[in-house]
Amino acid sequence: MSEEKLYAIKNDEGKYLDFGDNRVYKRFGTANRPVTRNYIAAREIALLDHGYVVAFVEEPKKVVLTKEQAEIVEGARDGHHPASVLRFSGKDDEELLMNAYVNGYTVEKEKKYLVYKVLGGKQKHELFAQAYRPAIFPDTITWSVGERRAPKTGASAQFTESEIEHYGLQDCEKEEVTDDGE
Repeated sequence: MSEEKLYAIKNDEGKYLDFGDNRVYKRFGTANRPVTRNYIAAREIALLDHGYVVAFVEEPKKVVLTKEQAEIVEGARDGHHPASVLRFSGKDDEELLMNAYVNGYTVEKEKKYLVYKVLGGKQKHELFAQAYRPAIFPDTITWSVGERRAPKTGASAQFTESEIEHYGLQDCEKEEVTDDGE
């Protein structure tokens, strides 16, 4: 985030003053150059033209946290001494957590995968079996046989790394699901 601010002059009607070429100031209206870096000049012009100075500040970027880090930050929000909670969280990411506490954060999405295995035997076309969780028994996996070109992409067919390990699917072929595929 840069420390420089930009200033504009706005009137009561919500219109901005135009800082035209060669410092020739135009009237309020549709402004081609509505900002300046000089606060003192903007303040003086605002007083003369019955407007007020508006500062434009770049919004800080939100930090990306893991679920565990987000829980620490939320715990700090609920406590009486947030700095102590962040400082003594047992991690070496105090600065990251403090930044998230002040500027906001987003939680990192876990990568999800479609899981396949090649079917044995001699097939005319190469067929794959795809793992998915059936609605009736969601704690188990079922294999759906079909061509790879039309995989199931719903939540029941998407697995995280920990789920792949839990179900013993490490030896299977996996394909990462992109954001547009969810």
